Amino acid sequence: MQLSIDRLALSSVALSALAAAAPGLPSTTTNVLKPLDSRAGFAHPGLLHTEADFTRIKSKVSAKTSPWYVGWNKLVAHANSGYAPNPQATVVRGSGTGLSENYASLYRDAAAAYANAIYWKVTGDTAYAAAAAKILDAWSSTLKVITGTSDKYLASGIYGYQLANAAEILRGYTAWSGLSALNTMLSTVFYPMNHAFLVNHNDAKIDHYWANWDLANMCTMYAIGVLADNATMVDEAVTYFKSGGGNGAIQKTIWVTYTESGSSKVLGQGQEAGRDQGHAMLDFALLGVFAQQAYNQGNDLFGYLSNRILAGAEYAAKYNLYQDVPYTTYTNSDVTQTVISPDSRGNIRPAWELLYAHYGSLKGLNASWTKQYRDYVVNNGSGAEGGGGDYGTTSGGYDQLGFGTLLYRLEA
Repeated sequence: MQLSIDRLALSSVALSALAAAAPGLPSTTTNVLKPLDSRAGFAHPGLLHTEADFTRIKSKVSAKTSPWYVGWNKLVAHANSGYAPNPQATVVRGSGTGLSENYASLYRDAAAAYANAIYWKVTGDTAYAAAAAKILDAWSSTLKVITGTSDKYLASGIYGYQLANAAEILRGYTAWSGLSALNTMLSTVFYPMNHAFLVNHNDAKIDHYWANWDLANMCTMYAIGVLADNATMVDEAVTYFKSGGGNGAIQKTIWVTYTESGSSKVLGQGQEAGRDQGHAMLDFALLGVFAQQAYNQGNDLFGYLSNRILAGAEYAAKYNLYQDVPYTTYTNSDVTQTVISPDSRGNIRPAWELLYAHYGSLKGLNASWTKQYRDYVVNNGSGAEGGGGDYGTTSGGYDQLGFGTLLYRLEA
């Protein structure tokens, strides 16, 4: 009975926060958060990782099998049972508002919670579970507002799903009593911002914001929905992926396709290809997160629209491996981009193990460029993908949770 009361209370609080965050939205939006339903049927753990995944990971680590064990040692370097969190009541992202930016505390703490939760899950060492719980509890009891410039919506997108994934792993730690409080914080601070952004895009034209802005907020919306057993949130995120108005909808994120000469595989041009390759590749990191979270709940968005995510990944990987790809002029209300951008070409993001594991290893599809890019990233990391902070100490180095060789690799 207490569980039902807590769930109804959470929905009530989240409804109030949603109305406050987006007062100008149609009245129907007040019904977005329905009471949480224990019959939602979500599998736990079931965001980026499942129990079966951890069984596989444990066996590889126990046997010290390469390359998984190389990846394990990268994670070990980040796990710290003595980690001291630095929670903030108000998180600020974006300069020029008169407030000092402090969002680094959030992304560093989210990465630490995730690394410690995984370390506990693999080893059983409860000191690391307690450390992860301490981080999550510190933020759930402290954070009230995310603000700043429009960049606040990047914070609400990127860091929310990271906190939720740490918590989804930790929910199996019986000594942790903070799940309900974290769900409340995520549902009243992050979700209303996710929803408001996807609905009104900070009062900008619908095509103004690049795809990664939508995708990040979709990842967090979906992750909170699973963590809190809220099917309404999950459905909202999936519906946007399939038919949303902004650039995070899949047919706008990967908006034109080609048939590759020689292989007959489909290549898909990404919405940010003419902007720069750093952001173009971020789109596929976020698409991987979104689809993996859904797949672990039985919804195969990897396969949606004839594997559209794979088509886009192959295009992006091929170009960033310094191969030629076709390009169609991209135009929106702000820009006209007549050529693909070479800026940041060949950039390193720990996202390609996840994509290749699904398409190449699990499904046996032709993902040759994705595999080559995975190997490029792994070789750059001395044998495995790293995690938060391994690819830069500023926010870009924490855009992905990482550790993909350890966590997603299915075959050597």
